[in-house]
Amino acid sequence: MLKSDGLKKGKNDLILVGIILSLSLVGFLIFKLTMKDGNRISVSINGEEKYSYSITDNVETDIITGDNGENKNVLIIKDGKAYIKGATCPDKICVGHRPISKDGETIVCLPHKVVVSVTEEK
Repeated sequence: MLKSDGLKKGKNDLILVGIILSLSLVGFLIFKLTMKDGNRISVSINGEEKYSYSITDNVETDIITGDNGENKNVLIIKDGKAYIKGATCPDKICVGHRPISKDGETIVCLPHKVVVSVTEEK
């Protein structure tokens, strides 16, 4: 009898995990499918917006920060997407981030206090 109870608990656990994973997947798909394309790229440095570009422009620009201009991020806007091509920060997480194009998506370079975000300007 003990073996049967153990198998029943294991089966119920698997059903519960399956339900949770299914609900998570549905929520994720709803979130992704309802995201809108943005039309502006906003660049903030230390919490203050410094630059704004149309997402339809083809731009390659250096974002210079630091007290003596020692920090540099290279922003590329091309084909309706924005990404960081290069940076002088030690971890380069911003460089490895995938291109962004949907309203609310961001790329952050914490060492340089740079935030690149997509917005939908009406």
